[in-house]
Amino acid sequence: MTQTRYHFATVRGRKVFYREAGDASLPAIILLHGFPSSSFMFRGLIPLLAENFHVIAPDYIGFGQSDAPSRNDFVYSFETLTAHVAGLLDQLGVNSYVLYMQDYGGPVGFRIVTKHPEKLDWLVIQNTNAYEVGFTPAWDGFRGALWKNRSPETEKPLAGFLTHDAIKGIYLHGSPKPELISPDNWESDYGFMQRPNEIRVNLDLFYDYRNNVALYPVWQKFLRDHQPRTIIFWGQDDPFFTPAGAEAIARDNPNATVMLIDGGHFALEEYSTEIAAEMRALADRVAAGTYRS
Repeated sequence: MTQTRYHFATVRGRKVFYREAGDASLPAIILLHGFPSSSFMFRGLIPLLAENFHVIAPDYIGFGQSDAPSRNDFVYSFETLTAHVAGLLDQLGVNSYVLYMQDYGGPVGFRIVTKHPEKLDWLVIQNTNAYEVGFTPAWDGFRGALWKNRSPETEKPLAGFLTHDAIKGIYLHGSPKPELISPDNWESDYGFMQRPNEIRVNLDLFYDYRNNVALYPVWQKFLRDHQPRTIIFWGQDDPFFTPAGAEAIARDNPNATVMLIDGGHFALEEYSTEIAAEMRALADRVAAGTYRS
């Protein structure tokens, strides 16, 4: 059962792709991917977790192998991405889970857990933001221009994030061991970026990201009120999110442990073995009732 299995499910009339591994009797863990990737980013982590967890890693609508409907037929927002992930979990009967959130996985995951905190067992956070202090200067064009006035002029600089070289740079920036990062990552991501309307879809999500920031106080309150068991893995040289964002999470949630990593946005590429070991160890402590942050 440790082999990865590949499935499609119809959710809200759309085809959602997901990777699955591990026995369904094991505790479930949901892996939520970031930009500009898909569940492909977890291909190395999944088999390392499959002996301890029932692993489920979906592709969002518009990403990876999931449907990418026309913008005329579908409103691309973090709310709609979340609705399809939540619908998949409902369809699979997953009512209790560990949640792993990276980058875009944060806005999706926080929406899910704030609506149903009783379903969350514990939380894994990797380079995803919930605090203003977590933004690097890379966000200046979003916060200072696009979100205030969406136009071809304010979109043009941000479309630069969707080019081949920029996507490659997101993977390699801050990496101390670039030889461990497969070019398959950016070639796959860029290949999907060539689908019709995909640039416009991603610009829609760039613009909609402002609504995530508006929800930061809600997510922060969730962390303070519920204080879920949390482990934070944070690539310190992320071009998008600062380590101060990780520290802010830990201040609001004393049940969080921060592990800073010598890496960048996709630190999982180089440290999947170490991250998986820490997660398995935490799972053992939770099961034994000996968890301490």
